[in-house]
Amino acid sequence: MRLCHVMWGSLQLLLLTACLHVLKTSNVNLHTFIGCAVREFTFVAKKPGCRGLRITTDACWGRCETWEKPVLDPPYLEAHHRVCTYNETKLVTLKLPNCGPDVDPFYTYPVAIRCGCDICSTASTECETL
Repeated sequence: MRLCHVMWGSLQLLLLTACLHVLKTSNVNLHTFIGCAVREFTFVAKKPGCRGLRITTDACWGRCETWEKPVLDPPYLEAHHRVCTYNETKLVTLKLPNCGPDVDPFYTYPVAIRCGCDICSTASTECETL
């Protein structure tokens, strides 16, 4: 099983926090849904020296089909692992409230436009195997 934690800027914070705060539900059964979709999430944008701000945004969410099978030749395993990842994003910048005088109050975060199941790329994602 592969887990994917996004490293791009504050996207890691967005995904880790957003997983705990799903706001929008749909008529899709989330326990059986296989695929990757844009979902609405909320998280608290934080920066040292500023007050946090609750933000609602779109992020990628889902489960992608994956499989492994043993083979006779090294590495003795054929694997097909796809993760739910961002195909297209836009950056949004906002101003955090009550920042200290020497603190940049601007906070930039990505918003998902399109998501899909794809190979985990270390160029934009931290890929871990459990």
